[in-house]
Amino acid sequence: MTESWATFGADLHLHLDLAAGRRLRAGLTEALREAARSGRLAAGTRLPSSRTLAADLGIARNTVAEAYAELVAEGWLTARQGSGTRVAERARPRRAAAAAPVRRPTRKGPSYSLQPGSPDLGGFPRAAWLSAARRALTDAPNEAFGYALDARGRVELRQALAGYLARARGVYADPDRIVLCAGFLHGLTLLAGVLWGRRVREVAVEGYGLDFHRNLLERAGLRTRPLVVDGEGARTAELTASAGAVLLTPAHQFPTGAALTPGRRAAAVDWARTTGGLILEDDYDGEFRYDRQPVGALQGLDPDRVVYLGTASKSLAPGLRMGWMVVPPGLLDEVLAAKGPTDWASSALEQLTLAAFITSGAYDRHVRGMRLRYRRRRDELVAAVAGRVGVSGIAAGLHAVLDLPAGTERSVVQSAAWQDLALHGLSSFRHPEAEVAPRDALVVGYGTPSDSAWSPTLAALAAALP
Repeated sequence: MTESWATFGADLHLHLDLAAGRRLRAGLTEALREAARSGRLAAGTRLPSSRTLAADLGIARNTVAEAYAELVAEGWLTARQGSGTRVAERARPRRAAAAAPVRRPTRKGPSYSLQPGSPDLGGFPRAAWLSAARRALTDAPNEAFGYALDARGRVELRQALAGYLARARGVYADPDRIVLCAGFLHGLTLLAGVLWGRRVREVAVEGYGLDFHRNLLERAGLRTRPLVVDGEGARTAELTASAGAVLLTPAHQFPTGAALTPGRRAAAVDWARTTGGLILEDDYDGEFRYDRQPVGALQGLDPDRVVYLGTASKSLAPGLRMGWMVVPPGLLDEVLAAKGPTDWASSALEQLTLAAFITSGAYDRHVRGMRLRYRRRRDELVAAVAGRVGVSGIAAGLHAVLDLPAGTERSVVQSAAWQDLALHGLSSFRHPEAEVAPRDALVVGYGTPSDSAWSPTLAALAAALP
């Protein structure tokens, strides 16, 4: 087969000015020499044959052959029978004098962390995930590698989630009403835009919660009004018609750890039906209940008034950036319009991998294994602080609340910093407008430390407590 530029296998770009009146051979020789000298052509690089390069440049083959011969003689190139012409190993690129490195002050983070919101990243099921990825890649249709034309996301994952959520969380989830997103914040961003488009200007939120959730809603132009949170969850009976939606964590209130009681669940649904409002259900760690079977999702009470939001961030890892919304029928078109015509937010292959992970049963096995791990961690935490501080909230999730003597929260957080331990006080999660009685407590994320760091982290916590 005749060798051609298309089949040679390496592109060769030369800074060669053929119109400058210079002799062609001299110009080609200098261009090749400079490419080798500067390192653009790395040592060992095979050059095109003289015939191929001559055809590409539109010059005589003898001109290329003579240039190659001169550079071989100078030591820039080597030519051996059967291996072609290559850049010589002795050719080394010129290097500019290295600038003195800029030394920037390094900020060393704390040695230990009990910050809530993260799972034990060392528990990610690498082998099972790799197996699912291989299966997904093998079975993926060709169109999965193209632009995703369905804004809802891959149907394979939506079908897998519909079955799982119905079975494990009591969610009414038609695959056609599941919209995949890049985590909870992405989903909340879409919903905030939809609410604004519906002329909603106020969203009720729990009096204790994550400030970046509130900030996101407020940046979208929505005022957030706090509901009082107590041992039974948010006081949903205090919802008013001025709010067009309410954001709740019913299964395990973050951060106080309360479960929304049946009466308050019913009050939230009654409010939504009466006022036409929407309930945004953040089911961030609903699978992890340790003292009983997990309570089903609030969405099951009224799928037409509740938007269910879930993610893989706590059950698997936040780095996957994988979330989902189960959207009421009357809201679906608006959510899809907010997301756009294509699913640009997450990888189709990651979606297919998660679908294979769920349908194979690996997801259930992983959740059961992590449930045992986190329950053991929580039990060890409770034992470590017994007799010194109380633990409130249900036995669930990846964090616990340690109640402190009045007036000591700030000093304990500071003491933890001296122990090189990152720790959050409950007050850091309070809505600025919340009317709550003063309460001193710590929000301890026992899912965060690795197994090797768990014991010294507990010791640092114990040393910081009053």
